[in-house]
Parts: sequence; C-alpha cells; structure tokens
Amino acid sequence: MSKLTDVPKRILIGRALRSDRLGETLLPKRIALPVFASDPLSSVAYAPGEVLLVLSIAGVSAYHFSPWIAVAVVVLMFTVVASYRQNVRAYPSGGGDYEVANTNLGRRAGLTVASALLVDYVLTVAVSISAGIENLGSAVPFVVEHKLLCAVAAIVLLTLMNLRGVKESGKLFAIPTYVFVGGVFLMLLWGAFRGLVLGDDMKAPTADFEIKPEHGGLAGFALVFLLLRAFSSGCAALTGVEAISNGVPAFRRPKSKNAATTLAMMGLLAVTMFCGIIALAMATNVKMAERPAHDLYLDGSPVGADYVQHPVISQIAAAVFGDGTFLFVILAVATALVLFLAANTAYNGFPLLGSILAQDRYLPRQLHTRGDRLTFSNGIVLLAGAAALLVWIYDADSTRLIQLYIVGVFVSFTLSQTGMVRHWNRLLRTERDQAKRRHMVRSRAINTFGAFFTGLVLVVVLATKFTHGAWVALLGMVIFYATMSAIRRHYDRVAEEIAAPEGPTDDTVRPSRMHSIVLVSKVHKPTLRALAYAKLMRSDTLEAVSINVDPDETRALREEWERRGITVPLKVLDSPYREITRPIIEYVKGLRRESPRDAVSVIIPEYVVGHWYEHLLHNQSALRLKGRLLFTPGVMVTSVPYQLESSEAARKRARRRADWSAPGMVRRGPVEKKTKQSAGRGGGRAADGGGSGNDA
Repeated sequence: MSKLTDVPKRILIGRALRSDRLGETLLPKRIALPVFASDPLSSVAYAPGEVLLVLSIAGVSAYHFSPWIAVAVVVLMFTVVASYRQNVRAYPSGGGDYEVANTNLGRRAGLTVASALLVDYVLTVAVSISAGIENLGSAVPFVVEHKLLCAVAAIVLLTLMNLRGVKESGKLFAIPTYVFVGGVFLMLLWGAFRGLVLGDDMKAPTADFEIKPEHGGLAGFALVFLLLRAFSSGCAALTGVEAISNGVPAFRRPKSKNAATTLAMMGLLAVTMFCGIIALAMATNVKMAERPAHDLYLDGSPVGADYVQHPVISQIAAAVFGDGTFLFVILAVATALVLFLAANTAYNGFPLLGSILAQDRYLPRQLHTRGDRLTFSNGIVLLAGAAALLVWIYDADSTRLIQLYIVGVFVSFTLSQTGMVRHWNRLLRTERDQAKRRHMVRSRAINTFGAFFTGLVLVVVLATKFTHGAWVALLGMVIFYATMSAIRRHYDRVAEEIAAPEGPTDDTVRPSRMHSIVLVSKVHKPTLRALAYAKLMRSDTLEAVSINVDPDETRALREEWERRGITVPLKVLDSPYREITRPIIEYVKGLRRESPRDAVSVIIPEYVVGHWYEHLLHNQSALRLKGRLLFTPGVMVTSVPYQLESSEAARKRARRRADWSAPGMVRRGPVEKKTKQSAGRGGGRAADGGGSGNDA
C-alpha cells in the first residue's frame, strides 16, 4: 500500500525536500509579484464590470459616474499600498494584519482580524475561480456550460500545484500573469491609438443594446446610496493587497525592502489597468446588467434567458482586437488563467496564517507543520475543501459570490492600520533620535489616514452589501472567531493540567505496588511471550485473567494451564452476557478502588499480520479494550506483539521498497554503485508488520 500511494504522490507533487532546503524556496521579486499580487492584478478583470452592473440599476445615464468611482478606488488603492509598506517594514515576520492587531490592540482584535482574513481567503479562491471560468467561457462555450465541474477541477489542479511548493508554483504562475498584464496594456494602448489617433469607432458587442433601468431617475439619497454601492463593488480591486504583508518570510533578503517594492509595483499596475478598462468600457459603449435576460433589450425586446453576458474585459477586447481574433483569444485565455492563479494569493496567505494561528494555539497544531515539499500542506488542503464547498453552494456564480467579498478585507485593513498607529505612538514615546522621529511621524500619518479611509469604506461596504450577501461573510467570521476561541481554551486547559509541578504530587510519587494482569484466551506462543515479559517487570502481584464466555473452552484452558505447570495464577471472570471488555474494565476498576495508590498494568498479547485484509479475520476486542482503559486513572496498558509469517513477508517487502525509488525522488546525475554492505543497510529501518490482531 505504501508503494501504491507513494508513486502517484511523487508524480503529482514531486520528491520530498529536507528541512534545510527551506532557503531554496524563497522568492525573488519577479516571482513574488505574480505569486502574491495575482489577486489584485486579476481583479481588474471583474471589478470594473461589478461597478457597471450596479450603475445599470439606474440605467445607462448613470454610467458617467464610473470615472469618478474609478478615481475613488485609485485613491483608496494608493492609501492602502502606502499603509502596508509601513506594515512590512515594521513587522517582517509574516504575521501581517494578525500580528499587528494582536500586538497593538490585544488578543480579541487579533482574533477578529484572523477570522476576517480566513473567510476572505476562502472567498478569494471561490470568486477568482468562478470569474476565471466565466472569462474562459467567452472563448470556450463548453466551459461555461459546465462551469461548476470546471471550477472544482480548477481548484483541484491549483491545489496540486501549490502542494508542489511555492517556488515551483510561482514559476508556473509567472508566465500567465505577465501575459495577462502585457495583454491588458497592449489592449489599452492599441485602443487609445485607434480611438485618439486613427479615430476608429470601436463598438463592444453590447453597444447597440439598451438597458431597462430597475429604478429610473434616481436622485438625492437614493443616488448617493447607489454610487456608494458601486464604489464598494469596485473595491474588489483591493483584495489580496494584505497577502504580501503576510508573506514577507517567503521573500529573499532584504525581505522587507523587497516586499515593499513588490507592493508598490502591484499598486501601480493595478490602478493603471483598472482606470484604463473603465475608460475603454465607456469609449466602446459596454452594457452590463444585473439581470441581463430581463434588463437588456435589443431592437426593443429582452435578450432572453439564452443570452450569455460576457465580462467587460472580454467585450472590450472584442471591440479593440476584433471578436475571435488571435489577440482576443490570447487575452481571454490569459485572463482566465490569471483569475485561476489569483486564487494562489489565498493559497499562500491562508496556510501561512493558519500556521501562525496554530503556533498561537488558535487552530489545530497539524496546520503548523510543513509537508513533504516544505509547504503547509494541511492548510492548503483545508482551504481547497472550503472553497470547493462554497463554489458548489453558489453554483460558481461570481456575481453572487462577490457580494460576500471584501467585508473581511476591510475589517483587517481597518484594525491593522489602527494597530500601526498605536505601534508608532508607542515607539515615539521612547525614541530620541530626531531623524527617526520624523520618519515615525510620517509613517503614523500615513497609517492614520489609512485607518480612517478604510474604516469609512468598511461602513459603506456593510451598509450597501449587508442584505446582498455580506451577512454570510460576517457569519463566517463569527464562526471562525468562536471556533478559534474554543480551540485556544482547550489547549490552555490541557497545558495547565499537564504542566510539571515544582513539588512532589501523586503523579511523581512512586506507586505503592504494581499489580500486573496478563489477558489470555488460549495457551499459545503469544500468551507465553506475554507471560515471560510480565515476569521481567517484577510486579508485586502478577496474575493471568481470562473471560468465561464458553464453559468448554474455559475448562480446556484450565487443564492446559495446569498440565504445563505455569506458575502464574489464572483468574477466570464470568461473563453471562458473553461480553469481553466490560468484565475486564470492572475488574480493573475494582482493583483501583481497593488500593487507590496501586498501579495496575494490563498486558495484552497481540499478533501482527502483514496484510490489511487479514485484520478483518481477527478479533479486534483489544483495540476496544485499550480505548476504554485510556479513561481509567492509574492503569497502564502494554501490548506484547507476536509477528506471524505474513508480517515477516511484509517486512521483506518493506526492505525491497527501501531500495526502490519512486519517480521524482532521485536527482538526475551519475549513479553511484552500491556496495553489498550499503545495500544491506538499506532495508534496516523498515517497520515490521502492517497491523495487529489480538488475543484478548
């Protein structure tokens, strides 16, 4: 079984890496940019469309507000990027928003930030994959017709890529990310050249459509609310910015400087593409509607349920390059790929944050350990499962999923920047160097403005998106918060109970006497080995115990015991209901009640078989008995194994496997000849057996 599972594992994720190879997985800036910034870069593929979708509620006339919304998003983006550049310099350890809030605002604020980020990371995967499927569907109809299946398949593929390791996956992600960025800039430049220089009339596929407004003639508070809702939808372009502050340890040295530079590059690219797509959408007369089947009209009639509304970027590419042209297809495929890979931001952020939380005892400790490829593989698999479940619930519909989005982001933004303000205040109270003080004052001003602006946006997002699905994200945050608090209480309680005391206690005082019990059913080799082992323990009291289930078998056991002259006294416990476990448990508890300061050692002879299917043919009462005895204070359980011939065969198979190399386990290069001595040592560490039966 080990060989069968090792082959596909090595083919899919590669050979295992030693712990001292961790430095080889660090990223240069050219790879870190697509790894950590693919989410905000790719969000320009759907964020402009979400702005137009909301504005369409008031009709095409409301589209002229989109440039002003774009300006507000740009100001917010630069504010957040400038603020996080202070974060990565002050906290380069990789805790990001969680570490900032936990250190400066307290445990509850840190846990709130962690809950918000965990929810947002899951949503990042779900939204990015769903949007990628829709973009790819504009060029490949089969994909959009089976979008749920394709979305789940994309999550599985992305999970495998990340399990191979951040550096290897980063190389795979770099190409489509840079192709996408290059394709978008080529589209913007060619569109500007055609429109401004050549004077061409570029028309999107929906340019001749009409929009039937759900609420025409909005004014006053209703119009302001609509614009705020459109702005909150456009803020999806900021998702993933915090991932760089969480991933600082993955950068090459100097880590903080490289992370800050990557942040600046990401912000500049994202706002340029976002504004350019909004401008071209206005120039090409793109039409978008929340309910296209009912609100989009062509020649005076609704387009109907068969109409597929393509994303804004696809419509612009069709107007600029031509529908179905080579460049159109390249950009559509690159957009889909980069949206799939945008989920990689979450695949890097979620496992790392989960590891930090596990170290702080807020999540199971298994999330803190690295897998074969030096990745936090348990966190990667957990994220993939949660995202796939969300995609299935919402049928891979990005418009529905995006309503849940960005709430967690702005919760973490606001608390993180507030924590940074307190961080600078604390340092300024002790710093006397004027140059450093000026730098700290400037950083504090940036973070203060960031906290105010992101807090204002959080209020807007909650007010405009709560009834449209944001409450689900808030519910998820509450669930994460409660779960992590309960896990921390459990770990704290366990740590308090098992802490080593300074003085002597009942756990450190030697028991008054040791009472050993050997469980037997027949006189055979496993029983004789267990009795011999028990005699070596030099217990104060030693006896063999058997359960009387069948009187004939019990009589035969007594006769054989006397015939062999075994000196260990045999005690038979009656079991009128043919139970085995309960009489032994009651007998052991009775011994403990009679002598509470005595220790009881229960010795169970077991035989080891070599095939998994052989377990089905043997009694498993020993497993149940050991499970019950775990909850009995003062009782120790010892298994005495006896290896059968099938386990010896399994050991030989294990020895052969030790000399066999799965694909990907051996580097290419000259093969050294093995000596007989080294070959013989190759199987020395193989484990015996494949499982245990019992003779209780």
